[in-house]
Amino acid sequence: MVEFETVHSAQKAKAALNGADIYAGCCTLKIEYARPTRLNVIRNDNDSWDYSKPYLSRRDRGKGRQRQAILGDHPSSYRYDGYGNHGPLLPLPNRYRMGSRDTPELVSYPLPQTSSSYIHGGPPIGSVAMVSGLHQEKMNCSRVFNLFCLYGNIEKVKFMKTIPGTALVEMGDEYAVERAVTHLNNVKVFGKRLNVCVSKQHSVVPSQIFELEDGTSSYKDFAMSKNNRFTSAGQASKNIIQPPSCVLHYYNVPLCMEESIFQKLCEDHQVPKFIKYKVFDAKPSSKTLSGLLEWETKTEAVEALTVLNHYQIRVPNGSNPYTLKLCFSTSSHL
Repeated sequence: MVEFETVHSAQKAKAALNGADIYAGCCTLKIEYARPTRLNVIRNDNDSWDYSKPYLSRRDRGKGRQRQAILGDHPSSYRYDGYGNHGPLLPLPNRYRMGSRDTPELVSYPLPQTSSSYIHGGPPIGSVAMVSGLHQEKMNCSRVFNLFCLYGNIEKVKFMKTIPGTALVEMGDEYAVERAVTHLNNVKVFGKRLNVCVSKQHSVVPSQIFELEDGTSSYKDFAMSKNNRFTSAGQASKNIIQPPSCVLHYYNVPLCMEESIFQKLCEDHQVPKFIKYKVFDAKPSSKTLSGLLEWETKTEAVEALTVLNHYQIRVPNGSNPYTLKLCFSTSSHL
């Protein structure tokens, strides 16, 4: 159990962390509200810690209640890490002590880096991202969706008529926008570097709709799209939030899918060809395949994902097409 200073802080922590993976593909957090309204911590050790009372360390066992100090905590109880944060003295995990008597029992860890809105209790950021630096001929609403859907649900995408190469992306919540800004800002796509920031707009309004260079509409509503990947807690927990890399994980492709078909797909859509291909062993009952594709550079992989994500693969004599799903892999190389 973890006690926060305010209910609002606890709500934001739960919204941001529930369903997230501590490690790639495992250790999924499940967070619920607890019945106790307060936690009673009597000592600071591996099992419990009161960050408002740093003096409750192991060294204080048997000393009785701590007396009120005139000048507060001793300066050695905190460390200045050079970034404006003070790190309290915390227990050193057993596996790092190596049996040495000289190893300190308590060491100083920096406080976690987080957004200013969390630290200062300010209002959360908006749920609309503004993206500039989009290639005017090669980018459209669907391709923006293909890239940004990796970090949260996409509600609407609208290109701005007055500012060429700029679009507004309304996402499911402010946390999705924060993830998109963190991972996609300054990423290079089609020779142009994206600038992703939080918009002052609270929502995207379908006004001043026009035709893009490729003939598609400048506005598209994705609220009901089946390709949104965070529509439920269970579905969201399966997503691995990764920064762009040169390796893509592909899944939901038919059993007949081969490397040559992927190569032709890249050739037909004028995206760089991958340099390495890997298919995972499928279970006997599986109806689809998954695997990895590696490109020469991160930029090439980003472009391939932007174009090919959610491509409809049709199988001869098949009733429904397969939707190719792509995301950035945790592997840096194959």
